Amino acid sequence: MTHQLRISTISHCYGRKKILEDISFECRTGDITGLFGQNGRGKSTLLNILFGTLKPASGSIRINDTLLRNNITQKQIGYSHQEIFLPQHITVRNVIPLYFPNGEDQNKIFYSPGIHRMETTKVGNLSLGEQRYLQFLLVIHLHHLFVLLDEPFSMVDPLYKEIIKEKIKEQSASKGFIITDHYYKDVLDIATKKLVIASGKIIPVNDEYDLAATGYLSGRQYGNNR
Repeated sequence: MTHQLRISTISHCYGRKKILEDISFECRTGDITGLFGQNGRGKSTLLNILFGTLKPASGSIRINDTLLRNNITQKQIGYSHQEIFLPQHITVRNVIPLYFPNGEDQNKIFYSPGIHRMETTKVGNLSLGEQRYLQFLLVIHLHHLFVLLDEPFSMVDPLYKEIIKEKIKEQSASKGFIITDHYYKDVLDIATKKLVIASGKIIPVNDEYDLAATGYLSGRQYGNNR
């Protein structure tokens, strides 16, 4: 069964500064939606609204026909944000059961590439990239219909980047993803739908040429990456 996350006319301001204006789009299970935008244009604001930690000035969010009033307690949207929220003073081996009491679910994490090398290490002693990778794995395997990923490729070893891409594609068989990251090529590589936030509006795009046309990429950036 396909499920649908519907974002309708979301607007938000900080003081007199309008960040988001009538943002509307859909994400279905099976979609990998790349969300682009320069710093300060509202990407993280939108993700926090979708997750439920920020209330929009106006607009609504629905999954199928159900209006989401408290997304966190309804547990239908998972969110791996830029900050590490994992407990720092216990080992990776002991962190995993905190999120997955079921042994079968635990095995999906334990048998993911690279985890065996960090299993006996305390989370706080892992590199930042390793912590981000572990957090990513935990969030995408939660039993949520939709997953928000803020900078999943940032500060991550290139080897883990490719694993992250494969995991997202694998999980998109039953989940919908919304991803934002300044490593835009990695997002473009896997996204089935691409959107840019510019001047508070949402703009559909297809490729790097369109990203340059919206002002997200400078002419120099686009020319150097062709």
